[in-house]
Amino acid sequence: MSKLPKTIQDLIDEFAKLPGIGPKSAARLVFYLLAKPNRTTEELSQTVSDLKKNLKTCKVCFNYSESDPCDICSDERRRRDKICVVEEPLDVIALEKAGFDGLYHVIGGIISPINGIGPEHLRIGQLIDRIKEADSAQIEIILAMNPSIEGEATAAYICQRLENCDVKITQLARGLPVGGDLEYADEITLSKSLEGRKGF
Repeated sequence: MSKLPKTIQDLIDEFAKLPGIGPKSAARLVFYLLAKPNRTTEELSQTVSDLKKNLKTCKVCFNYSESDPCDICSDERRRRDKICVVEEPLDVIALEKAGFDGLYHVIGGIISPINGIGPEHLRIGQLIDRIKEADSAQIEIILAMNPSIEGEATAAYICQRLENCDVKITQLARGLPVGGDLEYADEITLSKSLEGRKGF
């Protein structure tokens, strides 16, 4: 078997480190770039190089932005009485596509003792401070953690920390996906779907 040139192999190895990209997909990406004009690879290289140079972390919600505060936090049309607590910036994108019109707070992960991540590693303290600075009686905190054991534990911990804050706490409804079959749903999903049932 012929050996690839080191330059090609090195880039394949780098692409393969990305989430969701295996060695075959990485190789396809590299050979795709090789077939394109130099301008394409130069633009990609410059864009990757600029990624961290041009981005800031919003000091209010901790989402990525090119301004501080970010466009969402500084938009006066957003509802200030709803703060959706999410794990990562990617979750903000999903909720924006769904039409959420409030504000966000990115805590930066979930509590995961097995991975050495405790509450002190997350931005939960900053959430508490943010609520205390606002008129908390008017605020709804929407916990939008992923439906995993760690996500549920993180939501429970945040609820416990918010006990002394005069806020309404809600959680995203859990249930069956559109187009899903009951027979393939797990017990927890079905249980949550039954708990969250509503009138027709």
